[in-house]
Amino acid sequence: MNDDRSSAPPTSVFDQGVPTAARVYDVMLNGKDNYAIDREVARASLEVMPELKEIALHNRAILHRVVRTLAEQEGIGQFLDLGSGLPTARNTHEVAQEADPQARVVYVDIDPLVSAHGHAILADNPATRVVTADIRDPQSVLDHPDVRGLIDLDRPVCVMLCGILHHILDEEDPNGIVAALREAVAPGSFFFITNFTRLGDAPESQELERVLLSQLGTGRVRTVEELLAYFDGLELLPPGMVPLPLWRPDGIVPDSTSVAARFMTGGVARKA
Repeated sequence: MNDDRSSAPPTSVFDQGVPTAARVYDVMLNGKDNYAIDREVARASLEVMPELKEIALHNRAILHRVVRTLAEQEGIGQFLDLGSGLPTARNTHEVAQEADPQARVVYVDIDPLVSAHGHAILADNPATRVVTADIRDPQSVLDHPDVRGLIDLDRPVCVMLCGILHHILDEEDPNGIVAALREAVAPGSFFFITNFTRLGDAPESQELERVLLSQLGTGRVRTVEELLAYFDGLELLPPGMVPLPLWRPDGIVPDSTSVAARFMTGGVARKA
């Protein structure tokens, strides 16, 4: 493996006047790596759905459970975390390398701030990389030298699309993006996906989509049927595509009927 750290922190200027999904998510997780415009989008979203901070925590918690399960039970030692967002408590590499010290992790995000912070945190971790790239061009991600330098696509890998596909508009072909990734990875690989989910009995889900699309430019709320299409040709692991707290919970889930519990669903599937 080439360890020259070729993906040095990008020179892109951070535009504090344009919100990004990574920084808005950071607000929801009570992080500090965000700007006023990101907090404004978060505030407007929380006015529509006050449960969003709890939903963000559910999304983080399922990430921990999935990574731990695949590293410990399935022997997966490679993780490609797409749309990873800003580094926060208990990142993918921490969970994976706790289960397998040799586990390799590549974080990919379009926001250059993610790379800047990631390089600072991961400077002494040769088994982890941070790449600035756009998953709407999956081949450019797969061909990136730091992805190729750390991830062996001829061996099983976990492709993580945790809370990112709802930031891909329909006209940007999210199904095609997933299909390209699916074709590129080896048999035995896993796909982990979470997404905003339309709740027929909760009109705020449609209103939240309107706010996100108008202020952030992304934020598609999709049906369960649309989300299941991402797993076409893959073997969905039990318990299937379910509300986030219900995917192999560590304990009793106190309320699985609330908006906070149901607004995002997730699942894991294996490529045969």
